[in-house]
Amino acid sequence: MNPVEKRYLAHIETLKALQVPRADKAITILMLLLLAVSVALLQFTPWVQTAYGDGVVSTVNPAQRTQAISALVPGQIETWHVREGDRVKQGEPIVTLRDTDEDLIGRLQAQISSIEMQQAANETALRTAENDLVRRQSLFEQGLASKRDVEQVQIRIEGLKAEAAATSAELNQVRVSLARQSIQTKVAPSDGTIMRLMSAGNSTFVKSGDMLASFIPDGVERSVALIVSGLDAPLVYPGRQVRLQFDGWPMFQFSGWPAASVGTFLGEVEFVEPIADATGRFRVWVREDLSEGGWPDEQYVRLGSRVRGWILLEEVSLGYELWRQLNGFPPVNNTFSEV
Repeated sequence: MNPVEKRYLAHIETLKALQVPRADKAITILMLLLLAVSVALLQFTPWVQTAYGDGVVSTVNPAQRTQAISALVPGQIETWHVREGDRVKQGEPIVTLRDTDEDLIGRLQAQISSIEMQQAANETALRTAENDLVRRQSLFEQGLASKRDVEQVQIRIEGLKAEAAATSAELNQVRVSLARQSIQTKVAPSDGTIMRLMSAGNSTFVKSGDMLASFIPDGVERSVALIVSGLDAPLVYPGRQVRLQFDGWPMFQFSGWPAASVGTFLGEVEFVEPIADATGRFRVWVREDLSEGGWPDEQYVRLGSRVRGWILLEEVSLGYELWRQLNGFPPVNNTFSEV
């Protein structure tokens, strides 16, 4: 400090008397303490990174998904044997159709009889021709018949074989048509529940392939299909644990501290579909994990229920996770760091 400043300060007695208020000191110390604690928490508090996705309850087995009961032949609805929500056993009737042409089955049966008679005649003619061939070959060896006679019989035999084959094919075709027309009552393919019925009354005409009802079998092995972003999908692989929250089920979720979550259920990644959808997101299939008692009963969590899921990834510090989220970086992948 130069002499001019010293002389100036010597004349300012009030400045010397000023002191920092105790409250300000306490606030400053408290703020510094809070800053130190915050830095320590950000540095040492563990945080589990998650990949969020939403989806529905479904099943991997296509035989256990909702099935359509369709009409195999055109006709009219004659009788409904069930109502929506009814539980049915395998083989129990669902709906009976009536063919619009009541004489069709009779005509098909008459056609089958006619073709069978034609087939029997062809077989008789073929046996006769084969016997004639044997006789002419014997005469040819004795010099009593020409080679041309033998060849003509052989040609006739081949023609009769072709006619017999054509008759047999026609007979099979008519039998298939009769069998299809005879299947007028649709039955339950397995034990299950009737979901929806076609909104049509008796005498309503349906075409072949029209859906008459939908059916869900019993004993469905439930899975969850989650949709995750393409940014997180490379870090998701089979075996990853998932915390799931089902619609209508109260929960309190801590995505970074899964042990503190309440009302969520544990799942495990089964596989990730290798192809993204039109929006660039991937479908992740999650199976039930029974280590914590499994998922809620089927009466509470049915197929098609909405689900939210958090796929558990790597554990990092809370400060790193905040920095990552602010910068939009992908989660940590320890697989890459170990290579």
